[in-house]
Amino acid sequence: MCEFCMKHGEGKSWYLQMENYSQELVRAQLSPRQNEVVGFNSRDQWIRQFLKNFLLPATGSGYPENTESEVIDKLAVPLSESEILERWKIEHFGQVLPIEDVEKVFGLASSITRLPCGCRFDNAGLTNARYCFGLGVDVAHMLEEYPDRSASFETMSKDEAMKLIRQFDNEGLMHSVWTGVTPYVFGVCNCDGDCGAYRGYIKNKGRQAFFKAEYVCLVDMDQCNGCKECMSQCQFGAQFYSSAMGKVTIEPKLCFGCGVCRAACPQGAIELVPRARVKEAAGIW
Repeated sequence: MCEFCMKHGEGKSWYLQMENYSQELVRAQLSPRQNEVVGFNSRDQWIRQFLKNFLLPATGSGYPENTESEVIDKLAVPLSESEILERWKIEHFGQVLPIEDVEKVFGLASSITRLPCGCRFDNAGLTNARYCFGLGVDVAHMLEEYPDRSASFETMSKDEAMKLIRQFDNEGLMHSVWTGVTPYVFGVCNCDGDCGAYRGYIKNKGRQAFFKAEYVCLVDMDQCNGCKECMSQCQFGAQFYSSAMGKVTIEPKLCFGCGVCRAACPQGAIELVPRARVKEAAGIW
C-alpha cells in the first residue's frame, strides 16, 4: 500500500478512513511541524486561504487584492528536492483513484461541492471550468463568505456528483483525491494536461505530486481485438500496441491505475486489479 495508507490508514486505504473526513480534524490544532510547513494553526485556516487564492479567481472574479500566499517561507537555505516533496506531502498531496473508489469517497464525505478548477484557470485561462469537488467545505460554512459566487460553488448530492464523474470518466479524465493538510481528505479532481499537478509531474517529468492508485489495469488478451480505442484514454503512456499480435498491452510499471481506459474498450477487455497482486507493479507508487 502507499505511504499514506501506512501512516494515515492503519494499513488500509487512507482515503477510506472516516476519521480523515471529520470536522474535528479540520478545526484541530496543527502540530508544530505542520504549522511550520503551511503557516497556519488549523486546517480550517488553510482551506479558507486555498479557496480564496486558488479557487475564487477561477470563478471569473479575478485575483484577491493580496495574491501572495500567507505562507511565508523564511528559510534562508534553499530546500532540496526531497525536502520540497516532504512539505508537499504534509500540505497538499494526492492519489489517483478509479471511479469505484471515487464513489466510496463521496459516500464518506459530509457534503460535496462542485468547484471551479484553479489549474484550468491558471494554465488555460478558463473561468468557471468546474471539474473539481470540494468535500465538507459547505458544512464548515466556508462558502457563505462568497454569496455572489454561489452559482460557481454548487453543492450536490452523491448521485449528482457521480453522474458527472461517469461523464468525466468517459471523456478520459483521470480522477484523484487530495489532502488539505494531510491526512484530511479535502477534494476530488478530474484531470488532464491542463492540471497543474499532472503537467508538472507527468508531462514535464518533474517532482512527484501524487501517488499511483492502489490498482493497475490489465488486458484480457482473449477479449482484446486490437481496436486501440483505449489508447486514446491513457494519460500515462502505459499502453502499447503490437501489430504482430494485433493486441494492446499495458505495462504495469507505468500504469497509474486510474481505470479510465476501461470506459473506452468496446470489448470489456480491461480489468482493474489490486497493485499488490501484480509483481511488476507492487510497491511502485
